[in-house]
Amino acid sequence: MPFVPADYRPRFTGGHWQTLFAWAKSRPLPRLPAPVPRHFDTAADARVLAHCHWHPEPASHPTIILLHGLEGSSTVHYMRGMADKAWGAGWNVLRLNQRNCGGTEALSRGLYHSGLTHDPLFVMRELIDADRLPAIAIAGYSLGGNVALKLAGDLGDAAPPQLRAVCAVSPTMDLAVCVRAIERRANFPYQWNFVRNLKERMRRKAALFPEDFSVEPLGRIWTVRQFDEAYTAPYYGFADATDYYHRASAMRAIDRIRVPTLIITAENDPFVPPEPFRDPAVTNNPYITTVVTREGGHCAFVEQTERDYDGYWAEREVVRFATAATSMPAQGEASPSAPSRTPDPFLPLRV
Repeated sequence: MPFVPADYRPRFTGGHWQTLFAWAKSRPLPRLPAPVPRHFDTAADARVLAHCHWHPEPASHPTIILLHGLEGSSTVHYMRGMADKAWGAGWNVLRLNQRNCGGTEALSRGLYHSGLTHDPLFVMRELIDADRLPAIAIAGYSLGGNVALKLAGDLGDAAPPQLRAVCAVSPTMDLAVCVRAIERRANFPYQWNFVRNLKERMRRKAALFPEDFSVEPLGRIWTVRQFDEAYTAPYYGFADATDYYHRASAMRAIDRIRVPTLIITAENDPFVPPEPFRDPAVTNNPYITTVVTREGGHCAFVEQTERDYDGYWAEREVVRFATAATSMPAQGEASPSAPSRTPDPFLPLRV
């Protein structure tokens, strides 16, 4: 049966209002147990930190790996909110920090970037091979959504049968389009916040690894593109920021996804335009369910609360989708066909 998302009834309208409300609102989550930290040595010079929530007998439960956005961490609101809902639905949860994020600059010599799939792939393989976990989902927000989708596309037909679902909320899956959008005058506060955090992180990295990084370019950097030209692209061997955005975008691989995949985004996201989600590479892939709502902002999707429901719609729908996917036969088992998409991928808004 195709996945049919529940209707989204926004608490209020406006992409900026939704985005800022979700970012600023305090979210107590009393049922989520304290996390257990776990480090993964993903490369000779890279160690990443995950905050884990394990049920007794973890192999008896599905496991979801959560990926945060640009300059986020395992502690941002949507990572904790998603963890709370997944835990309540019986999932083990790993809130994974990108390299250097969550106060881990000293653990990795290098940087992270928007298409760095190596680390979550390493973590997934360790959970499969060492922990013997039978069912895994990966869910990412914003930059983390791009990473999740690119990982699934890069794996293609070689995706392990234990990977049952991939989900992306507000994914920056065409990086060039998103960078152009964030350069709009109306998005100056978002760009300023991202760049401020990126520059602060580079100062910390340079203090830890002065032979590898210089702070000299920071005085000339005022945009995300300028930061990527000065640091991200040259560090990873991209020709320039344009080359980086092209090669690191999930759009380059999204037609090869062969795992049940959910994408949720909003027409009024301030800096993730909706046009890439209508690309035939997305809409013609039968493994992908795409939901584009008229309201929702960026990584927000807040609606009215109800008893035992805090109103964060996208988090709830990701857990519903991933839970449904784990009940389907794994790849290689008897399965009648690929999962179907929602009949109308652009979900009408009912208010």
